[in-house]
Parts: sequence; structure tokens; C-alpha cells
Amino acid sequence: MSASSPSTPPFRTILDDERRFKTIRLPCEWVEDYRPGGYHPVVLGDVLNSQYKVIRKVGEGSYSTVWLARDLKNNGYVALKILVSEISESTNELRMLRHIIKVAPVEGNRYVTRLLDEFEIRGPNGVHKCLVFEPMGPSVNTMVEELPQFKPRKREMRVRYPLRMAKSILKQSLLALAFLHENGIAHGDFQPGNILFTLDDIDSTPENLLLQKKDVQSRSISSPVQRQDGKQDKWAPQYLCVAHPLVPFTCYAEGFKVKLSDMGGAYLFTDPPTKPVTPVGLRAPELTLTGAVDNTVDIWSFGCLIFELITGQPLFCIPYSEMEDDDHLLSLTTQLGALPDELFKHWTTSSLYFTPERKLFNCQLGGVAPGEEPLMVEQTSMEECFDRAGPDLDEEEANKVKALIRWILQYDPAKRPSPTKILSDPWFCEIDVESD
Repeated sequence: MSASSPSTPPFRTILDDERRFKTIRLPCEWVEDYRPGGYHPVVLGDVLNSQYKVIRKVGEGSYSTVWLARDLKNNGYVALKILVSEISESTNELRMLRHIIKVAPVEGNRYVTRLLDEFEIRGPNGVHKCLVFEPMGPSVNTMVEELPQFKPRKREMRVRYPLRMAKSILKQSLLALAFLHENGIAHGDFQPGNILFTLDDIDSTPENLLLQKKDVQSRSISSPVQRQDGKQDKWAPQYLCVAHPLVPFTCYAEGFKVKLSDMGGAYLFTDPPTKPVTPVGLRAPELTLTGAVDNTVDIWSFGCLIFELITGQPLFCIPYSEMEDDDHLLSLTTQLGALPDELFKHWTTSSLYFTPERKLFNCQLGGVAPGEEPLMVEQTSMEECFDRAGPDLDEEEANKVKALIRWILQYDPAKRPSPTKILSDPWFCEIDVESD
């Protein structure tokens, strides 16, 4: 391998023709994002801050990688969240966590993943903020796939949480939202991927039972990272690790607990962001059409989450595309009804789908191509979609849930109920997560 120094990769997201590395086909972070401003290169066994020995990768996202580490000073385990360097100086997450610790440390620990420490490391890609958290289990998004009743997986098996489990997740996450809102904080990215299950006590678990194997054959790690030009690369790690959430050590039986995580999109009610990070399918319509941000965007996301956890299907499934906003708005009008005039007037491409009298004539994203006929598809309400999913509840309870979703998903933000008000709904009063 040539030892001559390759040129420094650009301090930005690279273009296709600038790719440095041979393709890695494993579910990992994108190797090209190991560049100045990007991820910090980590391999198993690294000791960070002279205290934290990395033993397992548990997750990654667009702006961080997350690792299980042994705390060599305190002889327990922690989760290390290592941010990309380009956001490390201005990390909003740390500001929000510090605010919670200041105003309500005890309650905060109950509802939000607990921050234990923070430090910085300097690497080839810049200075990275490292946040040290209590270790947690898989997200609500992934844990459902690990439940024993769905293994082995059978054809046409409906993979969704049992009703009581779904209700407990919903109520616990709603209590967490109520806590944040009472303290003037919006989560801003309220979704199943940011709700984590707690673990059984793992501090007494031997390290060898938690240690991730450096095994290419079992696809635990990738083959060595290789540049296209054959030169050595100082910005990327020797190999990438596949995330192994702590499923075997997760508490998911009766009495399980969940907490909110990833406060990177959170904000104070008094200081809303100009560019929120809420996933498209969970965005309130005013957020999509006008960019308006307030505390009720969390409420809207929660209404969508009720549908998803009870039915096992997202209410609005919006694949990425250049027309994803139109896709979302068409889904809203189909399932929840016509947008009010005040919102509709901000939909600049509405004429591709509606007549001047606001009659729907086309559902083809981007409009009707020359010489083509408009596309019309069946218009199915939220209630009809709910019933077709065949949730595990009787008709009376199903009607309660559908009414609850309707009550929450109101186009007028001022009419959306607060978390505390939703908690007083009889459907949530039926389950006591505190005693569980």
C-alpha cells in the first residue's frame, strides 16, 4: 500500500465522483463521512479520555456514533455519544440536558436518558464533543422486532406491540413530554427511534458477555476500510462496526420502562429553531407549509405515534423524494380532511393536484405529464386505515382510540390538547405505568 499522503477530503458532504473508499455493504454509518467535520474514527478497545474503554457499538445517526464503554474509574458501563465535529461546538443537545439538570434533575433522570459526563476529544476530523449517558436498550422502533413472540418470523405475521405494551409506551412517553413541556422545552424530534427501553442492571455483567467480536465473517465488523487509490487514510477507522443494541439485557416484560433520548432537536418554547428536524411523516402541517414552530409540534407527532403503535403501521408513510412535502400534504387531506384556507394558501404547488375550486383531480406527485391522464387513487380516511390494519382491540376501544387521534391531530395548533390534558383522557387513565 502506498504511504504517500492522499489529499485532505473536503470539509463537507462529498459528491459521488469524490468517493474515497471502496463500498461497504453493511448496515453502518456511511464511510465517506469520515472526513474533516465528520465522524471521529473509533475501533473496539479504544480508551477515550483515559477513562472509557470502548467495547461495543450500539448505534449511529447522521450526527453521531454511540458506543458501550467500560468506565475504568468507576467500574460500570456507560454509553458514549460521539458527535461529528462540525456540530460539536454548537451542540444543542448539551444545552438542553444542562437546562434539565438545572431545573429538574430528579424528574429529568426519570424521563430523559441521564447525562453522566461530558468531554472533548481531538482527532483527525476535528474536535468532537462526547456525551456520556447511562446505557440504554433498543429504541421502540427496533425492539418490537426482537420480541420473542415474533421469532421465528412467519409469513404474513403482524409485527406490532401487544396492546398493553403499546399503551404503556405511549403513556410513559406522554408523561415525559408533559415533563418537558412543563419546563418550557419541546423535544422537536419525537419519534419511535428516540424512545429507548431501559436495561436490567448490567454493571455486574462480565465484560466478555457484552464485548463485540472483531469478526468479519459474522458481519460484526466490516472488512478493512480501503481507499479507491490504495493509499492509507488517516481520517477513517481501520474497520466499521455494525451496531449491536443491548437486546439480551433489555427489560421488556411487565413493568418495563422507556425514556426519551436524543435532545439534539429540542428547544425552549421561548427560542424555537428556524430549521426543525422532525421527520416528514410526523410533521405538523403548519411546519411543512409555513415553517411555524411551537410546542404543539410534539403533540402532533404523538398523535401519529398512537396510530403507529396500536396498528403497527405509520399513519403517514412518506418515502424520501423531491416531492415529499406534496406527498405528505396529499396524505393529510386524504386521511384527515381538507386543509383550512389559511394553510392551503401556502401550498404553492397545490394547483398540480386541485382545481381552483379545491377539488382533487390528480394524485400523481409533480403533476400530470404532457399527454398523460391524471392519476386518482382511493381516498381512505384515518379511521378506515386504522380499521383495515386490524388492531388488537374491540370496537368500543377502537372508537376511543380513533377519537383520541382525531382530537390530537387538529389543523389549528391552538386547539391541540396539552400532554397533561391528553393524560386525563379515560383511555390513558386505564393503565398505571407508575405501579407497573
